Amino acid sequence: MNKLYFYHLLFWGVYYIYTVFNRSDSKNYFEKSANYDGSWSDLLVTGTKFIEFVAYPFTNTFGFSYEVAMLIFAWFGYIGFIHFYIFFRENVKLKLQLWGYDLLLILLFLPNMHFWTASLGKGSIIFMGLGLFAYAMRFPQKRLLALSLGSVVVYMIRPHMFMFLGLGAILGYFTGREKVPLYQKILVYVAFAGGIFVMSDQILAMANINEDDVVGSFQDFSQVQAGRLSSAGSGVDITSYPLPLKLFTFWFRPLFVDAPGALGIFVSFENLLYVILAWKLIDKDFIPFLKKSTSLVKMSLVIFITSSIALSFVMSNLGIAMRQKSMVMYFLFFVIISFLEYKKQKRLNLIQLKKKKFEEQGQLVLTSQSSS
Repeated sequence: MNKLYFYHLLFWGVYYIYTVFNRSDSKNYFEKSANYDGSWSDLLVTGTKFIEFVAYPFTNTFGFSYEVAMLIFAWFGYIGFIHFYIFFRENVKLKLQLWGYDLLLILLFLPNMHFWTASLGKGSIIFMGLGLFAYAMRFPQKRLLALSLGSVVVYMIRPHMFMFLGLGAILGYFTGREKVPLYQKILVYVAFAGGIFVMSDQILAMANINEDDVVGSFQDFSQVQAGRLSSAGSGVDITSYPLPLKLFTFWFRPLFVDAPGALGIFVSFENLLYVILAWKLIDKDFIPFLKKSTSLVKMSLVIFITSSIALSFVMSNLGIAMRQKSMVMYFLFFVIISFLEYKKQKRLNLIQLKKKKFEEQGQLVLTSQSSS
């Protein structure tokens, strides 16, 4: 984790250099929070204002420079990596390798994940919130503070993402293989279902969705977003794509041929790794595994699929897609690693069974020889 910290710090420097030559929202967040002369509590609203709320004490009260504010937010992103690391380590016991390297370490050091979580902006804060949430769901009662903080952070930045977390938690807890006491299931259901219900107006309002026509208004919103992003010059209009192709675009593009610039080519190598890892789920054992899987695996899969479907409808700009999918990919990685562990454990059990039969046959031969 020390190496990961300095690696993440390196990307703080890379992102800072990037902002010198390119437009960045981080500069807007810094300037607005540093020059804000109103009440700090007035910034405590969902969406972009919440980033200014978090930045305000550092940029305004303490008067930190842009570089230091960036460094603080990069540290928030690193907190997210710490908790995702604990989430993986606590729930995956076997060491898995890819090309001779520890697979978990490969996933922790993915460049695109660090690039978008090492700056002053939504990426670092929401990644921290997601990491806290994932970490807390192993023992929600014991880790109530982490669960509450993670949920609040995610809700304040992206209310619809909080809805996906709640949906995943509810379905995971009710369908997981663990024997969870009924009162705990009811507690989780009431907490998240109640939270989603209470905040439903805010969640729908964030995407300009009419509760009387959710599907229709969401389609209108996605078309407006796609048109706006396409007009920006770097958008890829995917509104006419079928859903599977939209999802593929969101998860795995750019892939070399459609890479937008040098950064896109660099990200294409990482996306190729995503394709290789996702392909491992195309296996006859995946459905049996899913039926027997833990609540955390099912929770992660529900969060990944539901959030991906929603985001794929509006993220027609490849640059935004590269940034947004950092929120959900670790949930997919957890499903993949858990499945690979299941496969490895199955092979180990088969080897042990064969070894046991071989030893029993050898014992029978010795017994028959001694008898004769």
